Amino acid sequence: MSKNYEEDVKIFKALCDEKRIYILELLKSGEKCACILIDNMNIGQSALSYHMKILCESGLVESRQEGKWTHYKLSKCGGEYASNRLLELTTPDLDSHPQCCK
Repeated sequence: MSKNYEEDVKIFKALCDEKRIYILELLKSGEKCACILIDNMNIGQSALSYHMKILCESGLVESRQEGKWTHYKLSKCGGEYASNRLLELTTPDLDSHPQCCK
């Protein structure tokens, strides 16, 4: 295994929780303050912080501070990378594998 898969793991970990998927869905309509996400999700601030840390570390979400609140938005580059990487990992490379039933 010569490739470093740490970035892939961060992305796929971010996508394996229904709360984080819901956060991504909420952010599709644009940047949201943490206070809006807390209200929409009916979770506490510490729970939101936990999920946002994972989403930001994956590169799927970007954050910025404004006063005491953090604002979050989808990362275009992160989403494109994740989409391309999933496609790379799930597309068979037919040229490099012999076909057994010719």
